[in-house]
Amino acid sequence: MTQAPHVDHELIQAATHVARTRCRGDHHTMAAAGRSSDGLIITAVNAYHFTGGPCAELVLVGTAAAQGAYELDTIVSVGDRDRGVVPPCGRCRQVLLDYFPALNVIVGAGSELRTLCITDLLPESYVWADHQVDAD
Repeated sequence: MTQAPHVDHELIQAATHVARTRCRGDHHTMAAAGRSSDGLIITAVNAYHFTGGPCAELVLVGTAAAQGAYELDTIVSVGDRDRGVVPPCGRCRQVLLDYFPALNVIVGAGSELRTLCITDLLPESYVWADHQVDAD
């Protein structure tokens, strides 16, 4: 397993701040923060609905693109009600891998916080881009 050497505590603080100040009620229960390749921090919250809805990580992907940040280096998700860092679900892991195959993801809690490459969270994974037919 490849472990990145550094945990981006500023990113965790950004996601924690959004979780504490913007996640209210049942519609928004998770916050995510991502750092773009140029250092910009982007934040987002999930949009829960009884029919489903995008997780905070997926909202972050769209929010980053809307701000012109197409390359994310690191991402973290934090739960409301001081639940701390929450790892991405399986669907988000797959989407994050497909969009950003070198993405670092902060996981763990307390002194066990660590930064892992998305490929470590989804070993032996299907990579969507590897199975696309070239249009050339």
